[in-house]
Amino acid sequence: MASVEKRGNSYRIKVSCGYKTDGKQVTQKMTRTPDPNMTEKQIEKELQRQIVLFEEECRHGQVVSAVKFEAFTEEWFEEYAKLNLKSTTYTRQRQLTKRVYAAIGHIRLDRLTTREIQKFINSLTQDGVNENTGKPLSRKTMIHYLSFISTVIDYAIKMNMISDNPCRRVTIPKGSKKERKILTIEETEEFFKLLKTAPLKYQAFFTLDIYSGMRRGEMLGLEWKDIDFQTGVIHIQRTSNYTKAKGIYTDTTKTENSVRFVKVPMEIVEVLLLYKKEQDEERIKLDSKWHETDRLFVKYDGQHMNPQTPYGWLKEFCEKNNFPFYGIHQFRHLHTNLLIGAGIDPTTVSGILGNR
Repeated sequence: MASVEKRGNSYRIKVSCGYKTDGKQVTQKMTRTPDPNMTEKQIEKELQRQIVLFEEECRHGQVVSAVKFEAFTEEWFEEYAKLNLKSTTYTRQRQLTKRVYAAIGHIRLDRLTTREIQKFINSLTQDGVNENTGKPLSRKTMIHYLSFISTVIDYAIKMNMISDNPCRRVTIPKGSKKERKILTIEETEEFFKLLKTAPLKYQAFFTLDIYSGMRRGEMLGLEWKDIDFQTGVIHIQRTSNYTKAKGIYTDTTKTENSVRFVKVPMEIVEVLLLYKKEQDEERIKLDSKWHETDRLFVKYDGQHMNPQTPYGWLKEFCEKNNFPFYGIHQFRHLHTNLLIGAGIDPTTVSGILGNR
């Protein structure tokens, strides 16, 4: 239903477009100034025509209120992201807002153009944008920024606030492709030799990581009941993650397809059995001070391990032994290369890694 208000020589038309999830009414407004040579009857007729056209535009989501991108994005976080995204994803999206808000947060949704978004994405290619390295952001990070903006705009379209997503016409600059570093076969053999000097917990962690290709969160989510010690089959069905807001918490796997079974060599099972024996002895030793858990990889007293702990330990271990440090995720890529090198087809490899 539309209403008309005369304001000097102009007329403001207001149309109700329903209600938001918080119960607030959504209205759209437009102002029209008729030709001064029109008669009152002609003005009335023209206003009725404009009302019909404006109502039609509102019904098809072709008009938005003067809401700015930052304000609408905050609504998106409350109405959609909090309810539908994993905590880790929600946290990552929050981290993207600082640059996005500074660049386009002040622009109204109906005035946000492809060019404005393109200018923002292009700005990420400048030296110094990455405060840690002094270099431009990686192309992958630029894609994350564009995807975030696009997701918010798609939600506005779904809410019938706008009809077009300008992100679809944005081009991601090519940039320099970051070389993915992983251990060679020779380096992997050397790593296993060095690992024999490490605590049994980390021998088990990194040996299993290399032979299974699991994500770090999946490794930390493993429980002893997930392992069939007779066959070497491991059931991957949960993750352990960390955010500042929630601390360490248990979650589902990254996707439904990430719930899977992987088989590891029996030599790995033997390492796990030795580690389980050590953990059981530690449980008895600490008695009431032990935090009861079925998790494989925990702190000294049984509490869940922080996801950053294996990373920090490996970095220190590599530095101590003058060995190349490429992070933990590289072991997943190493496992991929080993599978492909063994002649396993890419589709099967994707399934093993839980990517399909």
